Amino acid sequence: MLLDLNRYSPAVFAKEAKALAALAWPMMLAQIAAVGLGFVDTVMAGGAGKDDLAAVALGSAAFATVFITWMGVMTALNPILSQQHGAGETAQVGETGRQGLWFGLLLGLAGMVLLLAAIPPFLWYLKLSDNVENMLAQYLMFTAPAMPAMMAQYMLFTSLAMPAAMVHRALHAYASSLNRPKPIMWVSWAALLLNIPLNYVFVYGKFGMPQLGGAGCGLATMLVCWFSTVALWLYVKKSSYFHRFGLQGGFSKPDLAMLKQFWQLGKPAGLSYFLEASLFTFIMFLIAKFGNDYVAAQQIVISLTGIIYMVPQAVGAAVTVRVGYSIGRRQKQRARYISGVGIACGLMLALCTMLLLSLLRAPLAGMYTKDAAVLQLAASVLLFSALFQLFDFTQCIASYALRGYKITRAPMLVHAAAFWGLGLIPGWLLANLAGMKIYGFWAALIVSLAAAAVLLVWLLEKHSRTIANHSRSS
Repeated sequence: MLLDLNRYSPAVFAKEAKALAALAWPMMLAQIAAVGLGFVDTVMAGGAGKDDLAAVALGSAAFATVFITWMGVMTALNPILSQQHGAGETAQVGETGRQGLWFGLLLGLAGMVLLLAAIPPFLWYLKLSDNVENMLAQYLMFTAPAMPAMMAQYMLFTSLAMPAAMVHRALHAYASSLNRPKPIMWVSWAALLLNIPLNYVFVYGKFGMPQLGGAGCGLATMLVCWFSTVALWLYVKKSSYFHRFGLQGGFSKPDLAMLKQFWQLGKPAGLSYFLEASLFTFIMFLIAKFGNDYVAAQQIVISLTGIIYMVPQAVGAAVTVRVGYSIGRRQKQRARYISGVGIACGLMLALCTMLLLSLLRAPLAGMYTKDAAVLQLAASVLLFSALFQLFDFTQCIASYALRGYKITRAPMLVHAAAFWGLGLIPGWLLANLAGMKIYGFWAALIVSLAAAAVLLVWLLEKHSRTIANHSRSS
């Protein structure tokens, strides 16, 4: 049977599903909180006006592309740490964690340059109204926190934002790989709660602050990013559980060999993340030509589906840790079974989300806007989004399971072929030549995700069987 799902009794399945859930639900709640930052930005920008919503939609798309790509690269730490943990290599776990912090810092500094460089070409291409264009430029300036900011008085503070975000991802990988995802969850929700009043203050100009409109969302996001990193570091440093692994026990200079290992493993994963994130980013910019109503509707759907996507992403992250841990303990047949349990659980959860989006699409869209035209567009597009949940959940979890085996290049190639070959290009043709506009892109997305799901499950089945058979024969 596929991934040996019939190998063990239902009781064993339930036990493994419970173990995955114990890891997944704190990470899911943490991811939901992280996506909730974008939700708050969208809602508050929408309250300020349609132009503010469009500016935040486009600005956040640019920021998210860089952030998500680097986040993908940082996932290289998870299988390495979890396999070391499974093998009982306690001292090496701490050293890997320290090098992971260096790795995150370097990636964050690189993100500074990328975000600053993106601003002029975006503004040149879009040719938006002056109001939207100005807000977009300000939004990118604040959220490119990752950059030496364009405003000198904020240079030191804002230049630390993107590096801080990547250091946070290193700490995230460290804690989750050592079976301690709850501190990540608590810090993420604290950040979300902090983001709400900060948005209120900067968007609407409260308590003597200037009224920045949509651009204020960027400033609030930068401040929250910094807070999250400091809070998670303090927890890891003070918690007695982490002391035996020695992350905080000393200082390590950057180890070029280890950093290269991280990069070689994480680069294909980062490219996979980029291919998926940039697909939606490019679609957003292509849709912008149809008008602000389409941009606003697209942002609403992306915001909602982004929250839902945290479910398979959390399950997938849990599968990566469990698979890596089992391989470290030389339980390779168990690793194969865990992969199957993860996908089976994902399919059940996908059915629930399909029903949720289908039945509640109008009230869900109504949380973002009261504009009748935008609301109608968003509600209809949510039906397309509901259809691809089965495929999206499956491809996501299968990709994460392969990552637990330290296989990242093959999923990247699948994502490139599926997302761009079957997603963006046919979507553009349907949108423009067939006159389907926004619906053309979403129809193509369903096909691309279905293709990715089939190919990734096949790769997982083939590789996990080979590894398990080799383990039995040796």
